[in-house]
Amino acid sequence: MEEKIERLRLMKLLFVEDEEDLIDIISDTLNKLNVQYLTASNGEEALKIIDDNPDITMIITDINMPVMNGLDMIKELKNKKINTPIIVMSAHTELEYINKAKELGVKDYLLKPFDFIKFINLIIELDESN
Repeated sequence: MEEKIERLRLMKLLFVEDEEDLIDIISDTLNKLNVQYLTASNGEEALKIIDDNPDITMIITDINMPVMNGLDMIKELKNKKINTPIIVMSAHTELEYINKAKELGVKDYLLKPFDFIKFINLIIELDESN
């Protein structure tokens, strides 16, 4: 696991999530691991952050958020030809959301609440495949 954490430290992650409690947990864990990350509370905010940070290596996004949801944000990224790997992290288990995310090129889908070890493994696997 230490090797995976070292690889995670070489990345710059963007978490797009409107639940402050979840962002606090993620932030606390990533700070302890000394991982670079940014956060946005909705898709519109995330698009601005992405424009200002072309070195983001992976985006982890919720689906349902105010202002702009995750699926609309992903569509906008595709329109801009931004191909940063994306993981959808959501409490939604409906096939409609999962299928729409996959149609948009989302590599993986994590259900909330998620296991942080599984999450780290998924990020590393996804990074290896790109």
